[in-house]
Amino acid sequence: MKLGLMLGYAGAHYKLPLELVLEAENLGFDSVWTAEAYGSDAVTPAAWVLAQTRRIKAGTAIMQLAGRTPAMTAMTAMTLDHLSGGRFILGVGPSGPQVVEGWHGERYGKPLSRQREYIEIIRQILAREKPLVHQGEHYQIPNTGAGTTGLGKPLKSILHGNASLPIYTGAVTTSGVQLAAEVADGTFVVWMNPERPDVFAPALAAGFAKAGNGKTQAKFDLAPFVRISMGDDLDTCRLVIKDFLALYIGGMGARGKNFYNDYACRLGYADAAVKIQDLYLAGDKTAAIAAVPDQLVDECALVGPEGRIREQLQMWKKAGAAGYLGTMVVIAKDTHALRVVAEEIL
Repeated sequence: MKLGLMLGYAGAHYKLPLELVLEAENLGFDSVWTAEAYGSDAVTPAAWVLAQTRRIKAGTAIMQLAGRTPAMTAMTAMTLDHLSGGRFILGVGPSGPQVVEGWHGERYGKPLSRQREYIEIIRQILAREKPLVHQGEHYQIPNTGAGTTGLGKPLKSILHGNASLPIYTGAVTTSGVQLAAEVADGTFVVWMNPERPDVFAPALAAGFAKAGNGKTQAKFDLAPFVRISMGDDLDTCRLVIKDFLALYIGGMGARGKNFYNDYACRLGYADAAVKIQDLYLAGDKTAAIAAVPDQLVDECALVGPEGRIREQLQMWKKAGAAGYLGTMVVIAKDTHALRVVAEEIL
């Protein structure tokens, strides 16, 4: 199992934690990942990381489909791949309706069919076997529809792309995981229980079967985000993770359209998910945080004193050794936590 470091996106101000990146590279981490929501973008910090390092890879987790055309994303990926000596990893995904429609001003529509087309177009551009032509439900290239000049023609990228450049998606729904297994090289999971391969196994198997060509788990990177909250007081450490989980389960999406709430239900926390959402949407965030079960925190994050975290890491190491997990993408605030993880996993 490989290790990755998730940097996330910025709040009101952005200062890239270069000391964490350089320590991760020194410790043997395989990758660093950036993100975007509706503030800082994912590409600029990835480029910054690649310029400041020599070995570690950098990727986007994720670039939002609505924010860029497929061709623009392919151009960005090819450019960073060339400049970094092949160290860029492309992560793309649809985001959610509140961001797509409320920020980008695009129709949310059918996110997975759009993602399928998006990746198909990118792969065509990277392969550079012929001029780009795509006539789908979401993208028509060349576009000859209403309002066009009729002058568009199929083009082939001037820059030669790497057809094997890895493409990842972000997925939490069953259908999203299945699509990722079919068309991508890996997928991120916002949190997961490493002892519950059954949650994703059927969707992965269905996606591999649809992909054909002998694609299996061995050729796919299931890459969960794993948050670390290290400290002497276990309850205080858990509270950090509960704050995050309450936000996602309770407030990251409207009632009836919250993928993370649905995911918590699939993990066996249906009653807690309903309670957390009710409290969060009612404005009682403190109670929503308190309603997050300790067990859920312990299953999906690394919390508490260093010795306890080292013990928790063994279940993640076991999942990696079984071939189920490919990359453990940790979210940490200090270099000591990175060293602890590296000592146990690498």
